[in-house]
Amino acid sequence: MFERIRRRLTLGYVGIFALILAIIGVVAVASLARQAATQQDELLEQKAEGDADFVVGPLLHRYQEGRVPGEWSPSREEWVGRSGPEGGSPPGPFQWATDPDIGMIALVPSGEANGGEGIILDSTSSASSFGLPFEGLAQRAAEEEERVIETVDGPEGEMVRVASVPVTGAGGEVAVIQAAQSRQVVREAVGRLLLILVPVGLVGLLLSGVGGLYMSRRAMRPVKDSFQRQRTFIADASHELKTPLALVRINAEMVKRNPTDPENREVIDDQLAEIDRMDVLLSDLLVLARLDAERLGVEKKPFDLTVVAAETAGRFLTRAAEEGIRLEVEVPDELSVRGDPERTAQILAALLDNAMRYTPQGGSVTVCGRTHDGQVEASVKDTGPGIPPEHLPRIFDRFYRAEEARTRAGGGTGLGLSIARDLARAQDGELTAESTPARGASFTLRLPTGHCT
Repeated sequence: MFERIRRRLTLGYVGIFALILAIIGVVAVASLARQAATQQDELLEQKAEGDADFVVGPLLHRYQEGRVPGEWSPSREEWVGRSGPEGGSPPGPFQWATDPDIGMIALVPSGEANGGEGIILDSTSSASSFGLPFEGLAQRAAEEEERVIETVDGPEGEMVRVASVPVTGAGGEVAVIQAAQSRQVVREAVGRLLLILVPVGLVGLLLSGVGGLYMSRRAMRPVKDSFQRQRTFIADASHELKTPLALVRINAEMVKRNPTDPENREVIDDQLAEIDRMDVLLSDLLVLARLDAERLGVEKKPFDLTVVAAETAGRFLTRAAEEGIRLEVEVPDELSVRGDPERTAQILAALLDNAMRYTPQGGSVTVCGRTHDGQVEASVKDTGPGIPPEHLPRIFDRFYRAEEARTRAGGGTGLGLSIARDLARAQDGELTAESTPARGASFTLRLPTGHCT
């Protein structure tokens, strides 16, 4: 069962990590694609704007001269053919074909001045590879006198990003510089990122699987411990209830066989004693169940611990006298604490009952109280045999009893100290035990200080 839960937890860890990686990957790829596209637009605009002086200078000037019949009438083939690095570029601050990945072209859009056809002023050698010019975009840029940047279909279905930047000469003539670059540049940048993200993601998923197995093992450890404690608790509770029930059944059968036997009175007394023992055990089990479910009412109000300690000790004076044990109370006049006075009395009663069980005749039990390190302490010390070191760490476990306790007449159920510690913690306090073999044991209850009203 636990292995199946572990596998599910691991798959859950890996699934959550994979989802996080997918979200991060999608965001990273989308951000890079957007950034690469923005940088491409900025690069195309910068290239086009960098040619503006050349276009409004020599090129428009020559085009202006070409309008005069017989003086200069360039053809498209002439300008495309002469525009490469080998043919040389017209004089000016910009040299064409400085970036082989970007196509550049300068043209005058179609209009009445050039017979309805666009006239190319100059172009890079790679301009034709991107399908330049795009006269529709150039016409829009010239008419609106605003730059136009769009993605269009290039040669062979290739997507091309085109920036059309209008420039105006000194005489008011408008020419358009178009810079184009394949969208493959953006796709390649995204592809390079994916080549990094995919292996890193797969390695991350593998590591998350290993880490998930480790974490699930650690996470299941307290669950397994709790489950084991629960099974032990149920087994011990069943054992503790089964014994008195068996005795009651045996006694009842004896009375049934000989209803007029004078010894039946003693048998009935034994039955009543076992019933009382079961009643105490069931009451303790109910308290533990409510504590585990956090449904036990525990107040947190100021009260005087001195009064509670004195009253609780007073209830054990008769028992102490009968067993030949000296019971002493050493507490100051007032100990202001915050908690539940009834539950605190229950804790002290459990400690006193435990001390009485293990203190031999002629010994002593002492109840002490003091304020220490911002908390109020109430200690119950006895002069019994003490708690063996191997049993001390488990003294507050449910149903746990040392072997000596199991053989004592009238031994408890092993729930009193466990309930006492849980009640102390429910009041934001703590219960600890110390022991020196052959010199007795000491239990200390610590509660937060308070102000009595």
